[in-house]
Amino acid sequence: MGVKGLQQFVDSTCPAVGIWVNLKKMAEQYKCSRAGRSPVVVVDAMSCLRYWYTPEAWVHGGQWREYLESLKSFVNAFSVAGIGLVFFFDGVIEQKKRDEWIQRRRRNNKEILKIFQYMKANACQPGKNMFFIPSGLATFTRFALKSLGLNTICSLQEADYEIASYARANEAMAILGQDTDYLIYDTVPYILISKLSLRSLATVMYSRENLCRSLSLQMVDLPLLACLLGNDTVPEYIVGRLKTQCLSAYSLSGPDTMQKTEMIAAVARYISSVDHSPSGLREVDRNLQHHSDESLLEKGVESYILPGQSSPWLPRNKISPVTHQCEMPIYPNHRILQYAKEKHTKAESSMVYRVLSNGEVECSNTLEDELDADLPGQAIIYRSARQSIYGILLADAQSGLCRAVKEWFVYPGNLLQQPDLVPALPPELPGGIPDLETLWLSEGSSVEELRYQAFLACFGLQDFIQEFNHLELPTSAPFCCLLIYITLQVSTFCLEDLNAYLAQVVCIRGKSADHLAQIQVPHVDSRAVHLASLFVRGLSVLISANCACGYPFKMVDLMPWEVFDGKLFHAKYLQSHNGCTMDDLLEKNEVLVPEFQKLKCLINTVCARNNRTLQSKPRPLMAGHSSEKGLDRLVEVPITFPSVDTPPTTQGIKYDIHNLAGPTQLKQVEVTDQIQDLSPGDHSVHPGLLVSKVTSRDGVRQIVEEDSTRSE
Repeated sequence: MGVKGLQQFVDSTCPAVGIWVNLKKMAEQYKCSRAGRSPVVVVDAMSCLRYWYTPEAWVHGGQWREYLESLKSFVNAFSVAGIGLVFFFDGVIEQKKRDEWIQRRRRNNKEILKIFQYMKANACQPGKNMFFIPSGLATFTRFALKSLGLNTICSLQEADYEIASYARANEAMAILGQDTDYLIYDTVPYILISKLSLRSLATVMYSRENLCRSLSLQMVDLPLLACLLGNDTVPEYIVGRLKTQCLSAYSLSGPDTMQKTEMIAAVARYISSVDHSPSGLREVDRNLQHHSDESLLEKGVESYILPGQSSPWLPRNKISPVTHQCEMPIYPNHRILQYAKEKHTKAESSMVYRVLSNGEVECSNTLEDELDADLPGQAIIYRSARQSIYGILLADAQSGLCRAVKEWFVYPGNLLQQPDLVPALPPELPGGIPDLETLWLSEGSSVEELRYQAFLACFGLQDFIQEFNHLELPTSAPFCCLLIYITLQVSTFCLEDLNAYLAQVVCIRGKSADHLAQIQVPHVDSRAVHLASLFVRGLSVLISANCACGYPFKMVDLMPWEVFDGKLFHAKYLQSHNGCTMDDLLEKNEVLVPEFQKLKCLINTVCARNNRTLQSKPRPLMAGHSSEKGLDRLVEVPITFPSVDTPPTTQGIKYDIHNLAGPTQLKQVEVTDQIQDLSPGDHSVHPGLLVSKVTSRDGVRQIVEEDSTRSE
C-alpha cells in the first residue's frame, strides 16, 4: 500500500527520480545485454485494475465484454513489442496489514454511500472523480487473463514482496505497478502503470539510484527510510513524533505544504547520522512511540529484504522475512493442502486454500446501497451458501476448531472490529459428504456424479436434477441456480426483477463488446445497480463452490462476460419495471421467447415447491404508465439498443476464452437457511432472512443458529 508521502515527494521535489522510458527500446536493450533471454515485465495486477477498466459505464455492474477487450488490447501491445507478461494478484491479507485493510474498507463505504446518494439525486452515473471499480473485478480479471493464456499467479504472502522477489530471481525487465514500495526493494526497475501510453509503450521509470543520490543515502538505507516515513508495518502515528523532531533538528522551515516534502529530506539526514548497525537501529527504535519488546523497525526493515539479500541494519541471522503465511494449517491432509495451494498460486482457487490453510477469508466492498432496507448486503445473502461450501471443505477435518471460518466481509452495519465466526455446516447428501481426496483427485463417472451432487448441495436444489438436465446451454444451469437462490433468499425480489435478469441473459448471447457498448439507458436506478452487484458477487460464490467440489463446471461457464452485461441488465430492468411487453423485452426476437419461457418455468417450479411465489411490483420510473400489471403493459421506454452487431477484432495474440480447466456437467444449486448477522443483543431482521443470535468470545463474533430446519 506504499510509503507515506514518497509518491508526492519524488513527483514534486525530485524530478530526476522519474525518467521517461520507451519499453520497446528498453526491451531491445534487454535482449542485447542478455543473449537468449526474452524481456518479461512482472505486473502488479491489483494496482492496474483502474487502468484496465476503460468502459465508460461502471455503476451498472460491469461491462464485462468491453473489459475483456480492454485486457486483450493491453496484452496485445506488449505481445507485438515482444515483451512477455507475468501477472501477480494478492492472495492473502497479512495480519500486519489488517488494520490498514479495514480502514480502507471503511473509506470505501463512505465513497459508495456518496455514489448512491448522487444516483438517487441525479438519476445518472457520477463523474470520473467518484469512479469505483465494479464489484468482483479482481476475481474475474484473474480468470480473464488465464483465458488469454497469460501466466497468472496468486500470492501466498505479501504480494509486493513476492513480485519483487520473483522479478529479481527471474531477471525480469521491470515491475509494472503503482506502489512506492517497489522504489524501496532492491530489485529490477519499477515502471508506472499510471503514466503508461499503450500506443507508444512509453512510461515513467523510477530510479532508486537517483533517489539515493538526492537524499545522500545508500541503497541499503531505503528500507529504514520507508519505515520512518510510515508504511504497512510501521504505522504513521508511531513515527510522527520522530519525524517532527527530525524536521526541527535540521532547521527546515516553511509552510505546511513545504514541510511535507522537507520532512523526507530531514528523515534522510537523520538516517545518515545513525550508526549503520543493529545497535543503531535499536537506538532509533527506542525513539518511536510504541511499547513493545519486539523491535518494530527491525521487523519493518526485514520486510524489504529479499531472499539472498542482507542488511547492515539487521543481525546477520536476519536476512529475509518469514515466507509462509500459515505455519500450522488447520487441514490435516498434506496432499490435499498441497493440491489446494497449487490451485491457489495458479489463480484458479483462492478462497478454498484460505479456508483449508488458516480458516480465514475476506471480501472487499460491493457497490450496494446500505440505506436500502429491502435489499440486504450480498455478504449476508450468500452466507448460507458459503457455510455449505465450508462444510464440504472441512467435513473430514479432525480438529473441532476447524468447524468455523473467520470472515472479514464488508456489509452494512459491520464495523469490521473483529471477524465474524461463521459455522461450517455440511449440507445433507446421501451417504454423507465425500472426502476431498475423492472429490478432487479421483476419476470416473461415479466421481463426476459426486461432484455434481456436492455442488447442488451447496445451494439446495438437489431435488431438481431432472428439471435442470433439460437445459441445453452450459451457462443456463448455473445462471438459473443463482437466480433461484436469490429469489428464495430475498423476500423483496419481485417478478419484474426476474424478468429483467432472464431477458438480459438470453439477449446477451451473440452480442459483441462493441454492440453492448452502444446501448443507451435513459437514467440510472439505484436499486438496479444494487441488484447487478448482487448477481456478479453471486457468480464468485458459484466459483468457490465449483472449486470446492472438484470443478463439475468449466470455469468459463461461470464468468460474467458469458452471462452478464451491466448496461444491458439496467436497460432490461427499466423496461421490465415499466411494464413493456415480452416482445419488446426480448428485442422483438421470436427465437429467444422459448428459452426465456423455459428458464422462467423452471425457476417458478422450484420456487413453488419452496412455497415462494413471485409478486408483480412494478416501480413507476418514467412517464406513460399503463394501469395494467406485468409484461402485458406496453409503455414507451426510451432505451436504445444497437441493431448492428460488429464482431470484435484482436491482433497480435492468440486466445481462447473457453480454455479453462474443469469437466462440464449441467448443475443446480441448493437454497439454504440464511443467518442474520447481529451484534450481541440486537434482534433487528432484514426482510426474508432468518434470525440468529451472536455471542462474543475472544474478540470474535460467533454466529449461532436458532432455526432448527438446518438439522432436519
